[in-house]
Amino acid sequence: MVNGKVIAVTGGSGLIGKEIIRDLREKGAIALNLDIDGDDDMDHGTINCDITSDKSIFEALNKIFKNYNRIDGLVNNAFPRTQDWCLSFEELSPDSWRKNIDWQLNSYAVMCQAVLKQMKKQQSGSVVNIASIYGIVGNDFTIYEGTDMMPAPAYSAIKGGLINLTRYLASWFGKYNVRVNCVSPGGIFDFQPELFVKAYEMKVPMKRMGRPDDIAPAVSFLLSDEAKYITGHNLIVDGGWTAI
Repeated sequence: MVNGKVIAVTGGSGLIGKEIIRDLREKGAIALNLDIDGDDDMDHGTINCDITSDKSIFEALNKIFKNYNRIDGLVNNAFPRTQDWCLSFEELSPDSWRKNIDWQLNSYAVMCQAVLKQMKKQQSGSVVNIASIYGIVGNDFTIYEGTDMMPAPAYSAIKGGLINLTRYLASWFGKYNVRVNCVSPGGIFDFQPELFVKAYEMKVPMKRMGRPDDIAPAVSFLLSDEAKYITGHNLIVDGGWTAI
């Protein structure tokens, strides 16, 4: 159950984030959308937050702590990235690589650090980091053939690092009754080129791309009391992609 729980969701205005917010609220949670495009409107559950800025992270979380005196859940879901991050590994500049690692992996770590300090005081709480199947397995470049799409090189490094950071945090904070888990989605349909969609669906056992409403319930479950003895886990929601 997540009923009445105060849960912060970064990037809650995005494709998956919107559905996570909707699912949590439908299940009775106080789901707060921390998004760079959001306004500060606690009555409507929105807080302006740029996760690439430590100052913005701390200000957003302080608003939550001040208003609710607690935080029961965090979903690290925001997806900041540079415009050139999908260049091939050979073409990508060192500056772009470093910036994307910092914007995503390091920002998730800063957010976790601030929230987990509060959860440690409370002796309760749950964090879910949104990772990816590409943090677990290598890329199948054949599904991109004939399209202009290129999977971002830094993405795999970020998501792989996030999965193992999650295990570290789960190991350390478990004694404080605080849980830290991951959800790793497979490919989510977002009007990609038809050639890519067909190639993807041919490979995945369930023969379709994922949808945001496939991912959100898994996140809600890990945040809920029904998952009270689950920590350090990476819940893969991929239609069987990593099973073959």
